[in-house]
Amino acid sequence: MTILFVRTFFVLISVLVGYQIGSLLGGGETNGATIGLFAGLGISLGIILIERGMRRISVRGLSSAVFGLIFGLLAAKLLTDSFILLPVDESTARTMRVIFTLILCYLGMIVAIRGRDEFNLIIPYVKLTRHDQVQENIVLDTSVIIDGRISDLCQTKFVEGRLIISRFVLKELQQIADSADPLKRNRGRRGLDILNKLQKNSKIVVKIHDEDFPEITEVDAKLVKLAKVLDGKVFTNDYNLNKVAELEGVAVLNINELANALKPIVLPGEIMEVKIVKDGKEHNQGVAYLDDGTMVVVEEGRKLIGQTIQATVTSVLQTSAGRMIFAKNDNNDVNNKQDKNRYPKK
Repeated sequence: MTILFVRTFFVLISVLVGYQIGSLLGGGETNGATIGLFAGLGISLGIILIERGMRRISVRGLSSAVFGLIFGLLAAKLLTDSFILLPVDESTARTMRVIFTLILCYLGMIVAIRGRDEFNLIIPYVKLTRHDQVQENIVLDTSVIIDGRISDLCQTKFVEGRLIISRFVLKELQQIADSADPLKRNRGRRGLDILNKLQKNSKIVVKIHDEDFPEITEVDAKLVKLAKVLDGKVFTNDYNLNKVAELEGVAVLNINELANALKPIVLPGEIMEVKIVKDGKEHNQGVAYLDDGTMVVVEEGRKLIGQTIQATVTSVLQTSAGRMIFAKNDNNDVNNKQDKNRYPKK
């Protein structure tokens, strides 16, 4: 609404200025004023069309181009002044000045635009903020958005900062949501629903970032690059992206590692109540699951599928996929003792 108001105000001012200029140039005649009015209207509308076409140009890229232009002008000035010291005529010096200015300005702008991601001193508008109120940038990966747990995690306020959602991640989500595969389509739509839920939460700051890296094709590499540019962290549950980001020196928030860290700690010798749901891979093994999804492998538990038993923890194995608990059936020990008492050795 604010942009529409500014555009309307600009058109009105341009029409009035054009009317005044046309009236002055036309000697106060009506035709000159009318021509100036329509000229102002046409020029203002043309400028607005140009402005709309520049929407995808980022402030970082524009500021880089301006800096490169200034640098090129200074370099051309110095080179031309040095060239004038040579015994050349005025026309040659003027021609070389034009040539140096065009070449160096072009090279300066191109080099500055290509290196805009590493150029941290280009700040067209300086924003002063208090150090104790600086928000951390957290770049979201596609997988963690589809996962959905980030919404509940942000609601608990354990994650504080500005959530950054890039345009290429949105594009990937849209492609997944439009997939012919029903499973992928449902996953993509779930991710879009999670984003809408995050944006509607007034306690969470969500920002859509337009920065793109055309020279990089993979989305994971773009995410790592964006996190380095914004000096932020990558929020993901992708194992491969986690390792790549660590190699690039980018901090990573892995929701799977957080989930594993929050699982209850059990020690060998502890007794737990579990329900055997299926048989294990080894002979006579039964498999149960805790409320958080941790797998419990029970020895001699295959014949007790569907029953709730008391099991004693024998060992705990931590893997990249999660935690696995090995236990033995206490009821089996009791039955063995009863059998020995019932049938003592002769």
